[in-house]
Amino acid sequence: MKVLLVDDEQKFVEALSERLQMRDLENETAYDGEEAMSFVNDKEPDVMVLDLKMPGIDGMEVLRRVKKKFPAIRVIILTGHGTDRDEEESRRIGIFDYLNKPVDIELLVSRIKAAHRDKIEGSMAAAAFAEAGVYETVRDVMRDSEKPESK
Repeated sequence: MKVLLVDDEQKFVEALSERLQMRDLENETAYDGEEAMSFVNDKEPDVMVLDLKMPGIDGMEVLRRVKKKFPAIRVIILTGHGTDRDEEESRRIGIFDYLNKPVDIELLVSRIKAAHRDKIEGSMAAAAFAEAGVYETVRDVMRDSEKPESK
């Protein structure tokens, strides 16, 4: 599982990264929106833990860009300065979860794992749907080819 932690508070994100690694969750870190987008474009993480309030490209704009280009990435907002409006907007865009700082590390770990499971299940469902669509198309072509030609 590839996890990306994005927060401009460097000491916080480094401590969070270490605590996740102690729980066998390998992760990468980014300290602003531009760095996060660069990582996402290069390595497409499974789960992103994203702060909203950052200088430059803020978390909400990162969220919009990520969900537009990589809708399968599961995003968990982790913020200390969010508002009800921020939560509503981020849910509308398509986050997996919204958590407030300070966060219990065990809760965050469980939400990251749940987000990863959700991504896998979504990928499997999409593959099954695509396979079913191919099956339906092949079946329809076969059925059409078996019909007697009318004169």
